[in-house]
Amino acid sequence: MNKPYPVPENETGRLASLVAYDIMDTEADVAFDELTALASEIAQTPIALVTLLDGRRQWFKSAHGTDITETPREHAFCAHTILDKSQPLVVSDARKDDRFKDNPLVTGDTQVIFYAGVPLVNDDGFALGSLCVIDHEPKQLTETQLKALSTLGKQVLTQMELRRKIAQLEKSNHALTEANTFIQKFAHMAAHDIKNPMSSILLTAQALEVRLKGIGDEKSTSLALMVSKAAKRLINLLNEMLDYSKEPSTLLLNQQDICVSTLLKNIVDLSEFPANIDIEIPEGEHIVSTSGVALEQIFMNLLNNAVRYNDKDNGQITVSYKEINDHYSFTVTDNGVGIAENDISRIFDKAVTLNAVDCFNKPGKGLGLYNVKLLIEKLQGSISVQSNLGEGSAFTFTIKKGVAVSAA
Repeated sequence: MNKPYPVPENETGRLASLVAYDIMDTEADVAFDELTALASEIAQTPIALVTLLDGRRQWFKSAHGTDITETPREHAFCAHTILDKSQPLVVSDARKDDRFKDNPLVTGDTQVIFYAGVPLVNDDGFALGSLCVIDHEPKQLTETQLKALSTLGKQVLTQMELRRKIAQLEKSNHALTEANTFIQKFAHMAAHDIKNPMSSILLTAQALEVRLKGIGDEKSTSLALMVSKAAKRLINLLNEMLDYSKEPSTLLLNQQDICVSTLLKNIVDLSEFPANIDIEIPEGEHIVSTSGVALEQIFMNLLNNAVRYNDKDNGQITVSYKEINDHYSFTVTDNGVGIAENDISRIFDKAVTLNAVDCFNKPGKGLGLYNVKLLIEKLQGSISVQSNLGEGSAFTFTIKKGVAVSAA
């Protein structure tokens, strides 16, 4: 069935492109209204419009000189304007034009006699609508006037692009807020649930230490002391997590001078990695100034992943460190299962698990690397990965030296 109006060859793509702007039926905008007012002044016409065409109608984003907000598409002069994206459509007297002489906009009370419209063509080559001027009597425009209208048409598109980018930024900010809220709630829940049994472990270890000292069992006393120290470190970490869950800004406000090798040794001691995994940490006392709890969480996640997804009889994990201008740079390299090339771009996305189970036959939750990326970005750094399937992966991340972020 033929449409009662002309349809561009790229109509499907054109409509999809228009939808992406999310502009139809939005409220009046002074930036567009100023452009139509200027177009009316340039052309010396009583009416100027910014029109957009969807599948059934012509809707006016801005209407200078009329209270009409839309018309059916079959009545729209703009439906003809978008057919030729290379030049304006000028109709000096619509009553003498076979395309429009029977149009209700011409024969009715609106009396559209003169029309000049420039197509609004975006960077993808789609004509989304027009900037047009209208008069109730025959008229001609000079070349200078038409060029000025074309320039204003480009400004209309600039405003549309700016509006879309602002909307995308707001959407991204909303997603980031949701992610931060999730981390905050997760940290509070996890820390609270773990702290009580850890306190019991600490008290038990301390009581056992006293008792073993009393009977002179030095070897067992030493073991109890190790448990006590480990429990204290974990409780301190949990307290930091609880502080963060109440006030996320503390994550970045609490700057510390941290010895990288000491931090990594503590993580390895607490994690009880399998005996077949060899972990090599940087030699020497490399001191970094950053958030201790954040850096610890980043390394704990990356190291645990390197262990969980290692299928080799002799697992090898290497942590390297260097300084690059005003950033610290760390790389965690393993000889594990690796990551397929087509999966690398999405492993830091929320809830992505790659449908894989670890060497303990447990599926991933898809939140670890996502949260790691968020923490690193909070520390004004970035993370990337290089990997070969079956051979291993290398995660490299940077954090800014001595990041100090205000509570705001």
